[in-house]
Amino acid sequence: MFNGKDLTGWTPKIRGHEAGYNFANTFRVENGILKVRYDADAYETFNNRFGHLFFNDTFSHYILRVTYRFVGDQVPGAPGWAYRNSGIMIHGQTPESMELNQDFPTSIEVQLLGSSARVQNTTLNLCTPGTRVVMNGELSTAHCTNSTSGNFFYDEWVTVEIEVRGNEVIRHIHDGVVVFEYFQPQLNPNNAYFERVFALNGNDIMLHGGTISLQSEGHPIDFKVVEIKLLEP
Repeated sequence: MFNGKDLTGWTPKIRGHEAGYNFANTFRVENGILKVRYDADAYETFNNRFGHLFFNDTFSHYILRVTYRFVGDQVPGAPGWAYRNSGIMIHGQTPESMELNQDFPTSIEVQLLGSSARVQNTTLNLCTPGTRVVMNGELSTAHCTNSTSGNFFYDEWVTVEIEVRGNEVIRHIHDGVVVFEYFQPQLNPNNAYFERVFALNGNDIMLHGGTISLQSEGHPIDFKVVEIKLLEP
């Protein structure tokens, strides 16, 4: 998906800007690395400019592999919970269908998190912007739930995988170990954008596929590998 050279095949959507406008070159490629950066002249403060870089295709059954690391310092004004915090959004809406000031696409968020002396976080946690999933046989109403992964510190490269099988099951995997598993991803009727996304989803509350995007949430992050293996339904 990432060719190591440029952003061909990807579309940025940053809060407050139209889809396709890469404000302040937030998403860039340098020396074979896809970087999320916040240049001081444009990001004197974060100002809730949450961003997402969308791959220009939709997927349903696949294994996604991503290698990432956090670098540098959080941009001033970014929320405290976004420290060493980014994510991969799957089963998402398209960038063009997002409202101008929408923070996050309706999607399933596979959180990418880093740890430091300041805070220790598991990675591959689950968040559900505008969505819900079934866990342990019950529909979960929690917005974010932690995985069973370890902690990864400082500038360490971390490789993760996400196994996605349509509306059946999604697994978060590190080093061959499933650290999170859930079922039947679906839209949340209580979300402010439900009616719009429900219509775009063919008036179906169940999510069978969607976009994949990488997050810009206020802390610089590098992506070295973004690759996908398609699976048979």
